[in-house]
Parts: sequence; C-alpha cells; structure tokens
Amino acid sequence: VSRDIMTESINVGVNGAGGRMGQRLVTLIHEDPDLTLGAALEFAEHPKIGQDAGEVAGLGKIDVPLQSELPLDNRLNVMIDFSMPEGTMSVLKVCTERRIPLVLATTGHTDEQLALIEESAHETALLFAPNMSLSVNVLFELVRQTGEMLKNRDFDVEIIERHHRFKKDSPSGTALHFAKIVQEVMGHPSIQHGREGIVGERPRTEIGMHAVRVGDNVGEHTIIFSTLGETLELVHRGHSRDSYARGAVQAAKYLADKPAGRYSMNDVLGL
Repeated sequence: VSRDIMTESINVGVNGAGGRMGQRLVTLIHEDPDLTLGAALEFAEHPKIGQDAGEVAGLGKIDVPLQSELPLDNRLNVMIDFSMPEGTMSVLKVCTERRIPLVLATTGHTDEQLALIEESAHETALLFAPNMSLSVNVLFELVRQTGEMLKNRDFDVEIIERHHRFKKDSPSGTALHFAKIVQEVMGHPSIQHGREGIVGERPRTEIGMHAVRVGDNVGEHTIIFSTLGETLELVHRGHSRDSYARGAVQAAKYLADKPAGRYSMNDVLGL
C-alpha cells in the first residue's frame, strides 16, 4: 500500500537529538505534515536527558522527551542517526534487533565499526552516505560522468574544499569521496595533499587535494578538470547545515518500512 493512500504519518526516531544537527532534525520533522517525531535519543550522560526535545530545540513543548533508550513498545518506521561514532554503534544494535530502517548521517567511524554497519544491512534497511545533501549527491554523479568523458584526454584534476575553522578533520570526507570517484573512473592512483617547495612538474595521474579552513563556512567543494587551453569547474556551496538535515529527512521518507538491504542517496534521488 502506498503512503499516499495511508493516513498515518511516518514515525521517525532521531539519535543525537540534543546535538546541533539533531535539534534541526527535531524541528524539521515536527514541521513536516507527513512525519511524526516518535523518539529523541541521546547518550545517558547528556545534560538535557529527560527534558522535552522540542524545548531543547527551541520549538517549545512537543511531549517527546530526550531519552537514552528506545522503549520496547515504540514502533518506529525509520531512525535517523546524526550523532557520534559511539552513538551510531548503540543505535545500530537496537535498529538491527528490531528491524528498524536506519538512515546513517554520522561520519568518522573506524574500519571495524564500518564493517559492523555494513553487516547490519542483512538484518534491516540501511542508508549510509558520506554526505546527506541532495545536491552534493547530484554532484557525485556529475563528477563521475565528467571523469568518464574526460578519461585519457590529458586532464589534470584538483579538489579544493572549504570548511569552518572548527572542523577537526581534513580533508573532508566528502572531498575524499570525490577523489575516490575520480580514481575509479579516470585511474589516477595518487592523491597529493597540498604542495610545498620544489616538487617538480605535476604528474599526470595525481589528484591534488587542498583543505581551506575559514570562519563559519558550512562547506564548499570545487572539483577542477583542467588541460592545456581550458578548465571546467564543478562547484557546490552549502549555505547552511539545513542542506544536510533536509537531505536526511528526504532519506528517512524514502527508507521508511523498506526491506533489509543497503541503500544510498542515489536511490533517494532516483539516479
């Protein structure tokens, strides 16, 4: 039965609901007529555990408390995880055991954690992406197509990413994903992180990677394809973190009640 015919809304849980992104998700879900916030989860030591999730998000009272555990009788259609790697692992166990579809928007997992995450797709629906923004995911596809068309035509590729001064990792996971796509389709084996000194001529099969950290920039990525005589640049600029939160909400709508398996933002976009 399609949800167009059904009257009930999609019951969504948010893991990491007390964080900056979690609070935006609480707000966006509350504002969406197709969705109901069914659970707002945080780690047990969070200072606001027990408080109303709406009040924490600045919405006012919505009668959904911040909890450290999902009650057994709470029947969610989908869970969004926007927390920390440790938070992912605790909610992953719950979603796997109870077959709750999981949109995983958290990054920074270890290889061991990633293996467990991938394994969970045998038990429940899992959508895991390096970036939740809809237009960034369109850009992943455009970079793939561009790389395929310009392969073996003497094009240099450089990636420049800009983020706020507080970002702890560099380059961004999104920039690394762009590089991975270029490596897959163009065969450029090496990534050069910045340049300094007399490094000699640029090798043809190198991908240059540059991380800029300034002010409050929420995220910009530029992928440069350049050869003698011309340059093509593909650019994405994030204006606010809402692009990631809204993408996660779209993913949750798509994933709700889907059967077990591994899904991606390409599925959400119909690519």
